[in-house]
Amino acid sequence: MFAYRICSTIGRQFGRTINRRGLADAAPPRERMAFTFASPSEMYYQNSDVKQVDVPSYSGDFGILAYHVPCLAVLKPGVVTVYPKDGDLKRYFVSSGTITINEDSTVQVLAEEAVPVDRLDGGLVRDGLRKAQQQLASAGNQETKMEAQILVEVHEAMQKAVDGQ
Repeated sequence: MFAYRICSTIGRQFGRTINRRGLADAAPPRERMAFTFASPSEMYYQNSDVKQVDVPSYSGDFGILAYHVPCLAVLKPGVVTVYPKDGDLKRYFVSSGTITINEDSTVQVLAEEAVPVDRLDGGLVRDGLRKAQQQLASAGNQETKMEAQILVEVHEAMQKAVDGQ
């Protein structure tokens, strides 16, 4: 009986100690999202405070806010939409690239090619799409066919961007 009382007393005290010491305080969350967006030829945002970023990826299009779960994704041809804290949203066409979302609410979008959507010429995009479709139709070997298919996909995404879809 005496051994039972000692064991149960020690067990209760040990349990309280674990509960008291076992839970760490969480790091204070970042109050904003620090957004970096660049291509090899231009830096669009560098650790800028933005409200939201919408990105096209091969795993699905998604929006990024502060405290987003950390992840890596691959950009597909499409429109990156940036919602600044103050001001109007900005839209950029990207051909491909990577998206990195970190635990500390920092986000990096690194594009192979990026251009503001308002600088795309609808006529040139339509001509490029037509030429890419012709290349695809006349492709002789598998490699040429794959390259033409990529051109078609990029031009179709550009056309959607120009049309505002």
